[in-house]
Amino acid sequence: MKLADLSQNKPLNEIVFEGLRIAIIKGIIPVGERINESVYAEKMNISRTPVREALRRIQEEGLVEYVPHYGVVVKKITIEDAVEIYQIRKALDILATQNAMKIMTEEQFDEMKALLEKTDEADTRGDYKEVIELSRQFNDMIYEFCRMPRLDVIVKKLRQYLMRFRDISLTENDRRRKALDEHWLLYQNMRQKNYEQVAIITSEHLDYSEKFILKEMRRIEEEADDQAREKDRSNGRKK
Repeated sequence: MKLADLSQNKPLNEIVFEGLRIAIIKGIIPVGERINESVYAEKMNISRTPVREALRRIQEEGLVEYVPHYGVVVKKITIEDAVEIYQIRKALDILATQNAMKIMTEEQFDEMKALLEKTDEADTRGDYKEVIELSRQFNDMIYEFCRMPRLDVIVKKLRQYLMRFRDISLTENDRRRKALDEHWLLYQNMRQKNYEQVAIITSEHLDYSEKFILKEMRRIEEEADDQAREKDRSNGRKK
């Protein structure tokens, strides 16, 4: 309900859509749960129409599905989904980075360098939450400087799909340091207008991130399978 803040200065349909979508992506509404239009409409004190419209749009994105004789349920983001998202991200991030480096001013490059120095300082003192936030700002900076607002909107949506897993690759010491080094290397090659190297670095950077996220997704799936097997065994003993 907090995510669907009705006091926002936006159309009601958009508020409900954004609130439900983020709640699903973040796992607040868990995988497999049925979303009852009437219940959500009643809790928000609105008609069912905005909820129904929101669910229709969310279903088009593949985040929920309609099960006959049951209703709309939350789908899980699969490993195949994550692989597809990263394939798209690689192409779009390369486009954004190469476009940014063409038009960035010296002042903007200096701003990027200052951000990287600040990130290194946070890493040195062990403030890993700050490292994650500043690393996110680095990625946002590239999209801001490339001046491609429509591309920015598309990529932000893609990032949201993996919101539950996105910080995993920066929580391990070796990967975090490597990721920061890759950001420095990317900055240096952007400043030198080295298009080929920028494409290679961007692709490899996302490859490593993808590897860690897929590892975590597999771990979660294995845990869920183990729990399901234990539940079956427990039910069998009761019988």
